[in-house]
Amino acid sequence: MNLLSRLQMFFTVKTTAALEEAEDPRETLAYGYARQQQLLQQVKRGLVTVATSRKQLEAQAAKLRARMPELDDQAKRALAANREDLARVALQRKQTCLTEVARLEKQLQEVALEERKLTAAEQQFALKVDAFRTRRDTLSARYTAAEAQVRIHETLAGVSGESSELGMALEHAEEKIERMQARASALDALLENGALNSPIGDDPLEQELRDLAASQAVEEELNALKNAPK
Repeated sequence: MNLLSRLQMFFTVKTTAALEEAEDPRETLAYGYARQQQLLQQVKRGLVTVATSRKQLEAQAAKLRARMPELDDQAKRALAANREDLARVALQRKQTCLTEVARLEKQLQEVALEERKLTAAEQQFALKVDAFRTRRDTLSARYTAAEAQVRIHETLAGVSGESSELGMALEHAEEKIERMQARASALDALLENGALNSPIGDDPLEQELRDLAASQAVEEELNALKNAPK
């Protein structure tokens, strides 16, 4: 592998590691769960709309059915009054009601079928959302645990490096202390041998002259004692 290939691999690894560190899968999972909840709410609202439409159709059909006995009564009363034309109008209105009721019943069947389909879809989707939530909680907990382990290992690695540096510092301090102790021992030995009693740089000739002067003074003092009157 040439240098350029190694550099490309190095930057690829670094970029991938940076992206993985920047991306938090818990946020992605939380967003996915929130989005699924939104979709589920949309399905539920659609189901409510369909159910409302069904109830409106049922109410309209019931209203038309309730009117038909009234139209029959009107037709009978019109014939009793020899008003066949009015009876015919009442019966025509009844037929219109019957036609409208038939159309409403057909729509009711379609809407009821759609409502059943939406109900089944909503139940299935709710189960999927609940399963996703359980999976999300599990993965989030696993990621949190893994993240904690990584942080602990990174801390331990840092402590290990610092411990190595501290160990080297201790060794250096021990070596320096041993050198100082050795020097102190050497100085003690010199002091015991008298090597350090004389001032450094004392002239041997001057020292001998001082010794002679002291001897002469002793002799003079001894002669003076001898010649002293008794």
